[in-house]
Amino acid sequence: MAKVTVDGIVVEVPNGSNVLQACEAAGKEIPRFCYHERLSVAGNCRMCLVEIEKAPPKPFASCAYPVADGMVVHTDSPMVRKARRGVMEFLLINHPLDCPICDQGGECDLQDQAVGYGGDSSRYTENKRAVKDKNLGPLVKTVMTRCIQCTRCIRFATEIAGVPELGATARGESMEVGTYVEKALTSELSGNLIDICPVGALTSKPYAFVARPWELKKTDGIDALDAVGANIRIDSRGPEVLRILPRLNEDVNEEWLGDKSRFSVDGLKRRRLDACWVRRDGKLHKATWLEAFDAIAGKLHGLDGSRIGAVAGNLADAESMLALKELFSALGSENLDCRQDGAATDVSRRDFYTFNTSIAGIEDADALLLIGSNPRHEAPLINARIRKRTQAGKFPVGAIGPAAELTYPVEWLGDAPSVLAALLDGSHPFAKVLAAAKKPMIVLGQGALARPDGLSVLAAAWKLAGVVGALLPDWHGFNVLHTAAARVGALDLHFLPGPNGKPLPAMLGGGVDLLWLLGADEFDTTKIGANTFVVYQGHHGDAGAARADVILPGAAYTEKNGTYVNTEGRVQRSLLAVYPPGEAREDWKILRAFSERVGKTLPYDTIEALRARLEQVNPVFARIDILPRFGISDTTGPSGDPAGLGAAPFVPAVRNYYQTDPISRASPTMAECTATYRTALAVAAE
Repeated sequence: MAKVTVDGIVVEVPNGSNVLQACEAAGKEIPRFCYHERLSVAGNCRMCLVEIEKAPPKPFASCAYPVADGMVVHTDSPMVRKARRGVMEFLLINHPLDCPICDQGGECDLQDQAVGYGGDSSRYTENKRAVKDKNLGPLVKTVMTRCIQCTRCIRFATEIAGVPELGATARGESMEVGTYVEKALTSELSGNLIDICPVGALTSKPYAFVARPWELKKTDGIDALDAVGANIRIDSRGPEVLRILPRLNEDVNEEWLGDKSRFSVDGLKRRRLDACWVRRDGKLHKATWLEAFDAIAGKLHGLDGSRIGAVAGNLADAESMLALKELFSALGSENLDCRQDGAATDVSRRDFYTFNTSIAGIEDADALLLIGSNPRHEAPLINARIRKRTQAGKFPVGAIGPAAELTYPVEWLGDAPSVLAALLDGSHPFAKVLAAAKKPMIVLGQGALARPDGLSVLAAAWKLAGVVGALLPDWHGFNVLHTAAARVGALDLHFLPGPNGKPLPAMLGGGVDLLWLLGADEFDTTKIGANTFVVYQGHHGDAGAARADVILPGAAYTEKNGTYVNTEGRVQRSLLAVYPPGEAREDWKILRAFSERVGKTLPYDTIEALRARLEQVNPVFARIDILPRFGISDTTGPSGDPAGLGAAPFVPAVRNYYQTDPISRASPTMAECTATYRTALAVAAE
């Protein structure tokens, strides 16, 4: 540790730290534009100047100057103030005076630091430089005349996203930031360029000229469009959600967010269900809540519990799934399922279906095997964490499945299950790589589980984890990567067929007379029996609603207080940002009201009482945002025969990253992304 004095305050910082970090440790704010703690040091902007005693009498860029023991730093001397004013004057020479029409206005680093550290006049009288705007695709809008060439965007695209498509051309006054050949950015993390740009050069194209930050109500939420559980901030004005931004959570998403989670916000106000509908004479007609409940109750009357079933969708919150499960239990039904994709599961132990290493734990691993998973499309934030680990040093990555560009070096071992068998018996060369690692990781994707031999794949992957030393008292290297935000919570609640219950495939084709879909749209609804009475409870007019006989309008994830469990088993809560539209209501309230109508009243009237019941059913729901890291002592594997692997190749679980759920399918922005990037991929393939 180095002892550094900053403005009379003595602090100790790790050797190798820079002066800027020492100043922050002393509580001193240092202005900066190019420096970002998650990016490499560029030293471009020169705004972070400080004075250092016993060094040449000049200001030093604190971001690029290493600390030394006994160093004395001054952050607010006359020399420093004059130097910073000069730097700010240079930065503003070519910057356009368009703050009133700039979307960054009100949350702009350049505005804030010009007021705090700049001068009150400029000596520059020549014409300002103008730069042509670049077309970076449907998500990121550019006004490149505002660019101060801090190169944050270039470093993010290259280092974090792993898609080095941005760069600088020319030098001096002619330097421009952009793509070398004009093309759309192909990263699933491109929206983060907007967050890290310190000026208004990169802004959100769908959000352009929509609102000012001081007009917005800000609500903490959890992203429900994949299973990572990224922490988000929901910005709303009146009844409408206008944008979604990431919140800092070092253990989950750091400060990043995937493009689908950020930009599909416009899907929240399109194709919405805002009233009850009942099918009469083959056509859906608007109805009151009482009429809808009566229609369902009339169909339920006289039905045996074995003839009714329920399916939980991928966006459902834990509260609504528990209410639905207990309602159907009261009606005598064990026909429950949450696996629309048919993925194999073993819920006898929680570590059979969670990401046990944890997302942050990826950085501690020293080898990785992906089985039937494309994390770039299934969980871009986890893919970015894997890339971060590969950038830190030796980290061999092998993958079983169809080859894809994952933004880091991968050894593709093949797409057949026989590769997994070869790794198990040690005949495959990559088995030695895994065995030589001290903390190997195995990640099992839904593409490997959603197949007839899914249980065998699960058992074989667990057995392989034991063989290569991934199951230790201080290290748990077996991981299941889910794609649905509701899946782990549903498995924790055992929202699965009971001893005499039917899974989803058995409920189709006339297997039940009444099927209740809780936002379930991700299976082939044409396979539902022609005479099956379908109740769809959800928030968008998607596949499930099109087949429904009764529609009950529910609330989207931004419109309710909900509990979600991410792929690593972390329990998190999202807050209500806006109220559901029209007659729509929170899902658990709909189920509570209907239970009273059929004489099976659920024993909770408030969400607090419902959450207390959640904790009774499974104590894990009492651990809010707490994820203990653990090893393993009992290595007994899940049910399934490791030798029963089939011959069919593994296929990815997500074919189109931008449209995986009713919200993103209703989003015009995601439709534009789908058209843009599918065309780009087709051209690249040719």
